[in-house]
Amino acid sequence: MIPEIREAFNESFQQAYHDALHTEIQAAYGEPCAFRISESPVFINRELKKKVFDVCDAILKQLDELDFEAVKHRFMPKGLHSASHAGYPHFLGIDFGLCTDDNGNIVPQLIELQAFPSLFFYQDFLGEAFYKAYPNIPKEGFHYYLGGHDKESYLKELKKVILGSAKPENVILLEIYPEKQKTRIDFWATKKALGIEVVCMTKVLKEGKKLFYEKDGKKIPIHRIYNRVIVDDLKQIPDFKTNFNLYDDVDVVWVTNPDWFFMISKCIMPKLSHEYIPNSYYLTDVPADLDLTKYVLKPLFSFAGRGINLDPTWEIIAQLVDKRDFILQRKVEYASLIKTNTEKNAKVELRILYVWNEEEGKLKPVINLTRMGKGGLINVSHLTNDSWIGSSISFFENDL
Repeated sequence: MIPEIREAFNESFQQAYHDALHTEIQAAYGEPCAFRISESPVFINRELKKKVFDVCDAILKQLDELDFEAVKHRFMPKGLHSASHAGYPHFLGIDFGLCTDDNGNIVPQLIELQAFPSLFFYQDFLGEAFYKAYPNIPKEGFHYYLGGHDKESYLKELKKVILGSAKPENVILLEIYPEKQKTRIDFWATKKALGIEVVCMTKVLKEGKKLFYEKDGKKIPIHRIYNRVIVDDLKQIPDFKTNFNLYDDVDVVWVTNPDWFFMISKCIMPKLSHEYIPNSYYLTDVPADLDLTKYVLKPLFSFAGRGINLDPTWEIIAQLVDKRDFILQRKVEYASLIKTNTEKNAKVELRILYVWNEEEGKLKPVINLTRMGKGGLINVSHLTNDSWIGSSISFFENDL
């Protein structure tokens, strides 16, 4: 997207740089990354950066105007309402596909949004690892942090929201079988940065309203939970048994409350509007003359691309048991805009990551997550054996 930077990067690229990146990960965490890492970061100029944050600001403004209690009661299954007050969302990820408009300009198009923590600590590590392994990345005028952060202030912000005033030993990262998750590198990065334990949901002990985990033969109280459990994952495990569930009345602080997974998600996309937000419809409100060939069918509460139908038909829609669980979203055409050292160029999906700032009482951007691909779906679960695709990070041109 900055031709001279891309051209210089590609011309000077060496496979040894990518190999060094993997060596850095192996040395830091004792295992390779479980998903593919792209050979290249993405470089984003000021013009596109402004477009991205214009629509992000519009989304945040519209979120402030939504009645989330009404959203909760309309879309959340009654049995999944948390017993504790939802409070505010500690995290937000806004995903964009990078596309071209009718004039050939690169523009962001909203794909989805989720008030759920993403790979905050892996992305921090990945950006630094790219700098270490790649001498051909510009050291001046670009950065992957957002909101004026550097490494020190970024980690300070994350510690503040995740740990609060609690001791690290009383805070856990909660997951389901974390050692089996594709994103586990982020768990190990989180543990290393914060000093908290990564605990499987099956290992949490419940006594009355108190929760505990065991370490070195000791039972340790849990005061805060950095929640990484995805409800959709729970559904995929038959006869999954635990001592507690996410919606029990327990004496812990949720970071973030499980209700936000539902309340800020695809379920609110038909309520949002902007030139960079594709039209969306609840299936109960679909115009009879809608051209389905221009739309994607998406389940409201799925993750990693599960359940998406790129070619819906009226027959498929008619067979759905509960139409309230789906939306139709206008298709966007990702642009093959990243020139690569292969036959095909790569497409880009950009996620802007926000953290709640207690002093200002609002979500603020801190870092980004970027994925590159050459197929129809771009995520860690739908990658091919091609190269110059996979997990990445964007380096944004600094403002003047």
